[in-house]
Amino acid sequence: MRVLVTEPIAREGIERLQSRVEVVFRPDLPRDELLAIIGDFEGLVVRSQTRVTAQVIEAATKLLVIARAGAGVDNIDVEAATRRGIVVVNAPTGNTIAAAEHTIALMLALARNLPQAHYSLKSGKWQRSAFEGVEVRNKILGIIGLGNVGSAVARRAIALEMKVVAYDPYVAPEHAQNLGVQPMGLEELLRCSDFVTIHAPLTDATRGLIGAKELAMLKPSARLINCARGGLVDENALFEAVEAGRLAGAAVDVFSQEPATDNILFRSDKILVTPHLAASTAEAQTTVALDIADQIIAVLEGRPARYAVNAPLVPPETLPLLAPYIKLCLVIGRLLRQLAEGQMRAIQVSYEGEIATSETEVLKAAVLGGLLEEVSEQRVNLVNANLIAQSRGLQLTEHKRFACENYTSLVTVEASTTAGTTTVSGTVLREQPNIVRVNDYWIDLFAPEGYYLFSHHLDRPGLIGAVGTIAGNANINISSMRVGRLRPRGQALMVLGLDEPLNEEQRQQILAIPDVYTAKLVRL
Repeated sequence: MRVLVTEPIAREGIERLQSRVEVVFRPDLPRDELLAIIGDFEGLVVRSQTRVTAQVIEAATKLLVIARAGAGVDNIDVEAATRRGIVVVNAPTGNTIAAAEHTIALMLALARNLPQAHYSLKSGKWQRSAFEGVEVRNKILGIIGLGNVGSAVARRAIALEMKVVAYDPYVAPEHAQNLGVQPMGLEELLRCSDFVTIHAPLTDATRGLIGAKELAMLKPSARLINCARGGLVDENALFEAVEAGRLAGAAVDVFSQEPATDNILFRSDKILVTPHLAASTAEAQTTVALDIADQIIAVLEGRPARYAVNAPLVPPETLPLLAPYIKLCLVIGRLLRQLAEGQMRAIQVSYEGEIATSETEVLKAAVLGGLLEEVSEQRVNLVNANLIAQSRGLQLTEHKRFACENYTSLVTVEASTTAGTTTVSGTVLREQPNIVRVNDYWIDLFAPEGYYLFSHHLDRPGLIGAVGTIAGNANINISSMRVGRLRPRGQALMVLGLDEPLNEEQRQQILAIPDVYTAKLVRL
């Protein structure tokens, strides 16, 4: 078998691949040439520059595995690969220490004005008083995202005698406390921190996570560090905040467009920039290269890959039964992620009826995948589901009951958080997922897809019409409506299907209606 490598990886990884397969190294391969030759290879290795589009995948008639030598898979069309049955793998943990150390290095450089002092002295000036810095000891470091890298940063910051706080709703409070970290909400973190560092994946939910509104919450003496993804921070808003003195400084390793040789952040002397160096250590590159080499060999030899992004392992004989339930469990996880409040502690998955007689490990992985897909760079699959849950301190349990009163099969997931318990139940009808219960309310949401408004309210005349009027005035079409209630004129749950999303102003108008308690916009 043949593997094409289009970007440099460590020699050790190449040598391990060469021990099992033929390796062709073609760096800086033009797109037209890639399209012309990719059909001759079973494996493809890329880093961040090669764009593996649907067109490339369509031309890759023999391809079995695509490997991203790094954490993210932003440059790979994972859906197109999945449709073709191509396994996508990455190496999400290989650069953890390198990224954590680079974060600490940038924080210290910011605190002590090291780049400015360096260039001043190099230019022949001796200006000690101009570069007075601050100590990090006893300062508060706010970490946004307490995954692999965020946790490694926390350990190093604690060793520097910093007080560490963190925002990550999908890490159990006990896990954070075991690290010596105090969990808190995002707004509280921004207002109290002296340094803020971001360690979150770039998804639709996190794009623009730190904008003008969030930057305004920071103290004027605070400093921001981003070694995660460029799109997480509004670069124009960051530049304006620093230049206006509303922020003491920033350090940025990643940018919205890369390679970046002209960016607004380069114009500020108070913003330290590096060219996406967080993972660039000899040790990290070796670890990443070996990780992906081993996974490529595993896939080509028919074995499971440790960090398969898109391929839960389902035995062929059980796939016809499990496939629609995998989709159902993904939907349940996604819905729970958007409905639950507070810090996640435990997840319980219960199976009733016919589905309880099957092997359900893949369903548990699908629930966790839906729950964490917007907050973790490690895509959840059958191989790593338990490891990811453990790394976040989440208790993940399963229960089976072979009888089911009202359905052939029923899957129920309870998410326990510091704010309480959120429950979602679903079944499969006509090969499609059907959400039948949310907390104490029985509803009938068939094949849920698109935008939905979940509103907890008092069942009374005129209330549903008032919500509809707000949607109508906003020119938003209501495609469906489901209502579950505990008793007439009692507590009720309304689920509206919407063709377009409500904005925050319209959501607040709905909350202002008497007897409306909650109004949450969900996208499935």
